[in-house]
Amino acid sequence: MADDKSNAAEYWKANVRTIAGCLAVWAFVSYGCAILFRPLLAGIPVGGTDLGFWFAQQGSILTFIVLIFFYAWKMNKLDEKYGLGE
Repeated sequence: MADDKSNAAEYWKANVRTIAGCLAVWAFVSYGCAILFRPLLAGIPVGGTDLGFWFAQQGSILTFIVLIFFYAWKMNKLDEKYGLGE
């Protein structure tokens, strides 16, 4: 019983670390690159516009989609590691 609780605590800790990492990347890209660092990225052309505008319009959305797939992949690996796989 104690082993199950220990595994559950480790699994939850790994899950929270994954979520925190994904949220940090998402916040950096959507808030940092699109708003805070936009003046620094203004000189880099991407698709006929500057990189800061691109991050605000498409980059943050594409990053979010990549994060969804990364999270699903990572959680499948964690599920297998802790014996919770399908």
